[in-house]
Amino acid sequence: MHVVVTGGCGFVGSALARRLVEWLPAIRVTAFDNLRRAGAETNRSLLRSLGIAVVHGDARCRSDVDALPACDWLIDAAAEPSVLAGTTAAGGGGTTSRQLVEHNLWGTVNLLEAAAERRSGFVMLSTSRVYAIEPLARLPLAESGSVFRLDTASPLPIGVGPAGISEAFATAGPVSLYGATKLASEALAIEYAAQARTPLFINRCGVMAGAGQFGRADQGIFSWWIHAWAARRPLRYIGFGGRGLQVRDCLHPDDLARLIMTQLSTTATGPQPLVNVSGGLASATSLAELSAWCADRFGPHEVAADPAPRPNDIPWLVLDHGRASQAYAWQPDRDRLTIFEEIAAHAEDHPDWLDRVAN
Repeated sequence: MHVVVTGGCGFVGSALARRLVEWLPAIRVTAFDNLRRAGAETNRSLLRSLGIAVVHGDARCRSDVDALPACDWLIDAAAEPSVLAGTTAAGGGGTTSRQLVEHNLWGTVNLLEAAAERRSGFVMLSTSRVYAIEPLARLPLAESGSVFRLDTASPLPIGVGPAGISEAFATAGPVSLYGATKLASEALAIEYAAQARTPLFINRCGVMAGAGQFGRADQGIFSWWIHAWAARRPLRYIGFGGRGLQVRDCLHPDDLARLIMTQLSTTATGPQPLVNVSGGLASATSLAELSAWCADRFGPHEVAADPAPRPNDIPWLVLDHGRASQAYAWQPDRDRLTIFEEIAAHAEDHPDWLDRVAN
């Protein structure tokens, strides 16, 4: 089996490439990456040391995609991953709206066309941010100590339950420019796979987290927060009263890799039901809770309060991964404390990490 991983030198893509060659016999993996992110060169060296071919190319350039070798599966882990991308907000990464669309939509179209022409299966990594902002912002929440919790005693909209946000939740815009590019990519992927009768899996991922992540304040928040705390960098609670009560779940890439490994063994054709893939409620953590953990691990550090809201931010987003668990007999193995400790150990071993991965 030959698998091409786009975004293969990024945090998630490189982790998937490594795990596939470690866990699956007789597999060949090619990583495809434009090496735009600082830190990608480090991953390129690591992948090559494992015998993984690394191709420098850009999914936005059809000739680069056409030059890729034939493969059985294409895993699309390439994207501008920030919900602030394409906005003028601080933390937007300097990405224009046009660049965002070119990366996350037109690049995906090039990959979908190549997969259809080569009869390759396709695994798309999508995002929790395809879910509609306004209904998410209106969820009934209650304060419980240092965290927002879903008020399950109140009426809940369709697609929300005690375990979190399911695949049935609203996706009508606005979902952010970032979310819109991923949602449009999902729709196009379904059409390409249905027409070509090639297998397609769409995985809507929660917040990815683990050692070696290129964390920033607008993406990879768990990794960035722990590294910044260890390095005594300035930290702020942004919005929602400036108290850090906002909540996300976190998922380790190794748990995502286990699920994808199962998907690659399919004999099905055409689009398969899309699924949420997340750490779920058991991994849900507020920034204030994460700060308390960091204080115990590294010692105290001041966090400033910035009550002003930021575009596209929401107070609570935890994905219900029940459909993935039922379909694939899958559960995340890495709990949040294990993930936090892995990141903390990496921060101690690489005290200059935030400088090394800053563009």
